[in-house]
Amino acid sequence: MSDRDLALYRKMQLIRRAEEKIQERYSENEMKTPVHLCIGQEAVVVGVLDALSPEDQVLGTYRSHGIYLARTNDPRSFFAEIYGRSSAHARGRAGSMHLASPAHGFLGTSAVVGTTIPLALGAAFANQRRKNGRTAAAIFGDGAIDEGVFWESLNYACLARLPVLFVCEDNGLAIHSPAEERHGYDSIEAIVERFRCHVARSDSTDPAVLSDLTREAISKQRETGQPAFLHFRCYRYVEHVGIAEDFDAGYRTRASFEEWKKRDPIQLVRRRLLEGGVERKTVDQIDQEIERELESAIALAKKAPFPPASDLEKDVFA
Repeated sequence: MSDRDLALYRKMQLIRRAEEKIQERYSENEMKTPVHLCIGQEAVVVGVLDALSPEDQVLGTYRSHGIYLARTNDPRSFFAEIYGRSSAHARGRAGSMHLASPAHGFLGTSAVVGTTIPLALGAAFANQRRKNGRTAAAIFGDGAIDEGVFWESLNYACLARLPVLFVCEDNGLAIHSPAEERHGYDSIEAIVERFRCHVARSDSTDPAVLSDLTREAISKQRETGQPAFLHFRCYRYVEHVGIAEDFDAGYRTRASFEEWKKRDPIQLVRRRLLEGGVERKTVDQIDQEIERELESAIALAKKAPFPPASDLEKDVFA
């Protein structure tokens, strides 16, 4: 278990520290992009992606730094994109909200709520036709289940028996609106269970637990041909968009934050490593390696050139 936990810890810590670097440097006004941080939510993407094979595909939302870093393990291209430099995968055009790395099976993200769900459906449809055994996963926030496209996609995936995972990364809020102000029902799982769909729910902040639930869902999907809906609760530590806390806004309380922080995913896995016999210096070495890696990535990004003006109309199709 320690090798698996070490890998999960490293991915979560890479995501956490990368976003904390953004917090530290955002006021320098060199990152010309809005940022939606996933600090506190790392267990969901790391757990889900741990269960997917490298050949499987994933799509995300505008809060997708975690998906990008967990899937690519490439902070150099990540920070080059955040700084808008031509050395990034998207040559500085994507910014924070449109990250992608198709070579790693990360097909794309969107700033519009719910829009990558049907794209995952399309990928799953293609996989089914090609009989390649790949699974497509759409990771989205709970605000997306208020969109008609979610229900239309769920219905068709069940009807066509597509190899797709609907992963709801539920931090309890659609921007500032809690579920009780948006939902005329008590349980999303109870509704989705009425479809021909495997359903799993968890409030765990342990990526290993979420990985096991995802593996089980993929196994059942392959056994039955039915898609899966995974409802994983989490908590974002900072504001919807930006780098600061926002408890003074009045829509959530610091007390709720403190309760979730007791189960912080990174500290949970770190404690398990130490209690399981992994030496502290081994864990500290991971932290130090990540720190050096991120500082190097930022330095390289800031030295890289901006795209030339002649690139403005490249890849523009209409």
